[in-house]
Amino acid sequence: MGRASPLVLVTLVLGFCFATYNLVTMIMHNRAISKWVEDDANGGIFFDPVIKMPENVRKPKNARLPFHVAVTATDATYSQWQCRIMYYWYKKKKDLPGSDMGGFTRILHSGSPDNFMDEIPTIVVDPLPEGLDRNRHRAAFSEKIPLSYQGYIVLNRPWAFVQWLEKATIEEDYILMAEPDHIFINPLPNLASGGFPAAFPFFYIKPADYGKVLRKFFPEEMGPVTNIDPIGNSPVIIKKDLLKKIAPTWMNVSLKMKDDPETDEAFGWVLEMYAYAVGSALHGVQHILRKDFMLQVWQLEPYFSKPPWDFEIGKKFIIHYTYGCDYNMKGELMYGEIGEWRFDKRSFLRGPPPRNLSLPPPGVPESVFALLDFDEHEAWRLFSVRFVNLNLMLSMDFVLSETSQ
Repeated sequence: MGRASPLVLVTLVLGFCFATYNLVTMIMHNRAISKWVEDDANGGIFFDPVIKMPENVRKPKNARLPFHVAVTATDATYSQWQCRIMYYWYKKKKDLPGSDMGGFTRILHSGSPDNFMDEIPTIVVDPLPEGLDRNRHRAAFSEKIPLSYQGYIVLNRPWAFVQWLEKATIEEDYILMAEPDHIFINPLPNLASGGFPAAFPFFYIKPADYGKVLRKFFPEEMGPVTNIDPIGNSPVIIKKDLLKKIAPTWMNVSLKMKDDPETDEAFGWVLEMYAYAVGSALHGVQHILRKDFMLQVWQLEPYFSKPPWDFEIGKKFIIHYTYGCDYNMKGELMYGEIGEWRFDKRSFLRGPPPRNLSLPPPGVPESVFALLDFDEHEAWRLFSVRFVNLNLMLSMDFVLSETSQ
């Protein structure tokens, strides 16, 4: 009986090792997947496609890791009334059980104080130098539109955060980046874990669909473009030290994207959101996606043919009322039309909504009723605005007795 050659024996050993490695890897992968499946706030099950939260960074159930709430804003009336409503609801939810909300700062990137410095904790930072909004279509604007309304003003957001992080003393180790049109509807815990920020996944942020464009800013050595999370910068809860590293990159990528005609055309009004997603990915940061982070009340843009409508509040934490809403009196949503009943924040560019807003007709989703109910019976009563001259000087009457006290 002949002996097997050494080459055959080595081949058999290597083959056995390779098969064993694959088997063990498959077992570990399947176990990992079972850990990636998390209970969401509504008791359902979802698969986190971004990253598994490592066991060693999971915080104890009773640990409180406060975060600082930061919102960027301008001194325009449109921004002011939204910030006042947001700050009102922050105060209402901040100290409730389950909340990890710490301090609050409005980052005012208009370069000078406004009339609400004493009401809302505010720090003033500079806007981008004139022209850096990279608005290639400025000439197409009507001369009747003030210069401050032109351009891509959200480019100021990353620059505002860079300045704030450099000059402010922030006690909390975590930061929530929020926006004026956010309303807290439930106490918000710290959803982040260590070096893994928490973010809301936007269905219209699709890095995989823009591989060619994104390669201009996210080189191949950084991996596939799917390493870029489907998020914007808000809402995001992130460690302060981590944001200090990301913010300058986020700012630079935003400016470069806006300066590139192809990218500007591709991303439009969500360009700065893609810039944050790319900027964080360039630093190797991945986010824990939380669909329960925020509730999108209305989505009416015609190109959103089948959006993921949010009809119920459940245990979500923030209402985002960015979209216009039009219903007929039967409670039916009217796509792309002016409804018999409508609410759109853009209808109030020059001043806040009236106190006596009519509620939606029967049949509309709970989320719409909830928003208008909040505003009608609480925060909206903050606003009784009189325009006393052409400079839009405001005289504010605080008609909500609880707030006045």
